[in-house]
Amino acid sequence: MAIRVVRLGTPRGENEGLRIGTVRRPPRGVPKGEYAERDLYDVWLPNLAPSEELLKAGKAADSDRSWRAFARCYRSEMKRPENARVLDLLAAMSRQANFSVGCYCENEMRCHRSLLRELLRDRGAELA
Repeated sequence: MAIRVVRLGTPRGENEGLRIGTVRRPPRGVPKGEYAERDLYDVWLPNLAPSEELLKAGKAADSDRSWRAFARCYRSEMKRPENARVLDLLAAMSRQANFSVGCYCENEMRCHRSLLRELLRDRGAELA
């Protein structure tokens, strides 16, 4: 059993399980009933997305320094009890079921999902 960290909208992998969208906003122009069939996500969990203000800073991060500042702020947001509990739950679930979490960004290394991967690993999550 394991969590896969994926780019939303890409074809689903074998045994990927439920796909959780950790994004701030649903996709534009896509009817809600088509999210899953278009390989976006089955369930929306915006709690693990950067806040609106931080999302803008992350998209504007054009240097290693600005990316590190974004990462520091994102980790801080994920320490809030309501977010930390969700991370703990996902880590525990990864030992019992296959599922995936993801975002739309093309480059994982400049996306909060790379940080999400680290936060889950730090909690003992099984990662694919």
